[in-house]
This record gives sequence, structure tokens and C-alpha cells, in this order.
Amino acid sequence: MSPYAITQLGDSHTPDVHHRLVVEDLHVHYGRICALKGVSFNVGCGHCVGLLGQNGAGKSTLLKTIAGLNTRLSGRVEWSGNPVARIRKEIAYLPQVESMDLSFPLTVEGLARMGRFPHVGPRGRWRETDDQVVEAALKAVKAEDLRNRRLYQLSGGQLQRVQIARALAQEAHVLLLDEPFAGLDEPSQEQLGELFRDLAGNGRLLLVCHHDLKVVEKLFDSVMLLNRELKAFGPTEEVFTPENIRMAFAEVPVEDDDV
Repeated sequence: MSPYAITQLGDSHTPDVHHRLVVEDLHVHYGRICALKGVSFNVGCGHCVGLLGQNGAGKSTLLKTIAGLNTRLSGRVEWSGNPVARIRKEIAYLPQVESMDLSFPLTVEGLARMGRFPHVGPRGRWRETDDQVVEAALKAVKAEDLRNRRLYQLSGGQLQRVQIARALAQEAHVLLLDEPFAGLDEPSQEQLGELFRDLAGNGRLLLVCHHDLKVVEKLFDSVMLLNRELKAFGPTEEVFTPENIRMAFAEVPVEDDDV
């Protein structure tokens, strides 16, 4: 039995036939460099998708673009039939831990409470239900005993869990995670993998940048192989093949903007 209390978070994440992430003919550029070229796919709730590829393949760029953080793009990115810019509260982006400013005097509970901001708004009124959602999110990732700790006092595994608590407090349907397993020891990786499976099983969609190919089949029900272009996407047992891996990790020359 899972140690996590994901089902206590209510039904805001219940899968729906319209809950699909659709990316169509996506091109993203940095200056004249094309970071992503013609990427198209669609996927619904209830999956944990491993995003694989070498450094510079466009994995982090794809997550940031889905999160609405990149504007230099062409193509279509929609969730539930709407442009992602209109429904950002349903999508949570969790950056690499190493990019977080851990010197900022923020507690675990404070970070989780930040997940409510899209619902409360800058001038909104904090309600009792907001406290209840935050409490349920902390409990869901077994972080309620950490609530008063500063972020710099946490281990890598604990930091990843409290980032997820923020996303759960946001009531996000889609979680975009950039290398969440990096630097974790094996027990912490196993615990985080179990949490991911629970989240997907409870109806959320997770897209996870990952680099350790040895554990892909254990962690993800689907994989997406990127090498600036989408090389393969589908169920892990069908797509995670030596041929597709070779395509994804082949050297690709840097190209000028050709869109």
C-alpha cells in the first residue's frame, strides 16, 4: 500500500475526456538557434511520462514552453482545449532544485501556500478552504512534520516532495518536473517514484525530464524521446527500444532558424 495520501485531496483532479495536453507543430527559438522543431503530440491525464534525450535536446525548453514561460514560439500548445496562457493554474512547473534560491527564508508551509496564489489572487481573501487544501497537500507528500523547516534545511528528496506539495495545493492537473531525481540516493528515488505513480494513478498528468536510462522502465508508463525533434512517443514497453534510444542520443548539428 502506498504511504502517500493523494486521495485525500478531493476531486479537483478527476480525469476528464477533455483533459488532454495537445502540442502541435511546436517550434521554439533562442535567437537564431532552433531549440525545438516541429514537435507534435497529445496525451491525457493519468500518465507519468519520462522525457528523455541528451543535454541540449530541448527537454527543459519543452517543459517551460508548456508552462507558458517561453514566448518565442510558433505552433499550438493547449490544455483541455484552451491555450495554456489562459489556464496556467492547472499547470505546475517544478524547476530543478539546483535552480532554487534556498537562501530565501521560506518555510515548507510557506512554499505550499504559494500554490494557492493563482486561486486567491493578489488581492483575494485567504479562506479556511485554502488552509485545508494546503494541509491536505502537505499530508499527501508526508511533509506535514516539515512545515516549519526552512528550505535550506531539507534534503534533496524532501525538497522535491515539498515542491510537489505546492503543485498539489495549486490543484494542478499537469505537473512538469525538470530532473526531479537528480542527486537523490536510491531510497529517495524509490519514494519519489512511488509518489509519481500515485499521482498518475489518481488522475494527474506528469511530464518528467530524466537522464538515467537504467530506471526508465520502472518509473514511467510512457516515454517521449527528444533530439530537438520528437523521435518517439508512446507506452514505455513499445517505445523505449535500442533503436529509438540511438536516434534520441545521436549528435544533431546546431541549425539556424529555418522556420
